[in-house]
Amino acid sequence: MQRRCLLAVAAALVVASGCSSQDNEAPPSDVSDGARDAVESYVRALNSRSVAGLISVGGVEDEEWSRQEAERILADRGGRGWKIKDVRIQHDMGPDVGSARLLAEDRAGTSLRDTFTVTREKGAWHLTVFTGQPAEPGKESAATDEPRS
Repeated sequence: MQRRCLLAVAAALVVASGCSSQDNEAPPSDVSDGARDAVESYVRALNSRSVAGLISVGGVEDEEWSRQEAERILADRGGRGWKIKDVRIQHDMGPDVGSARLLAEDRAGTSLRDTFTVTREKGAWHLTVFTGQPAEPGKESAATDEPRS
């Protein structure tokens, strides 16, 4: 009886190891390539000082708030001749969401290190570069204040 139990446990372990999750495997190259293309588009938009390019790579609507935020980003980082030194894409949140780490250097040798969330919507990859998106009408944004008593 004890021998049968040991054999059953051993068989279960073999089956379980064969059915392991594929989370640790690298995503298909087209997934990583699409996310990398989004990062490269972001750098091109910075270098060309393109508001429309930032809005496109950010996947947001072309509205007053997004144009203003894009202009602030470009005032800070735009037109500096960024050259990509390294881009690392991790799909640690699934095949359609992950993170991108960018290391770039401008003409003066100043480094740019940034991390973005990358998302794929309807086949297109976007970077989360806009933080000031207004809440949808009728919805409240999440608060970080202490609750009132």
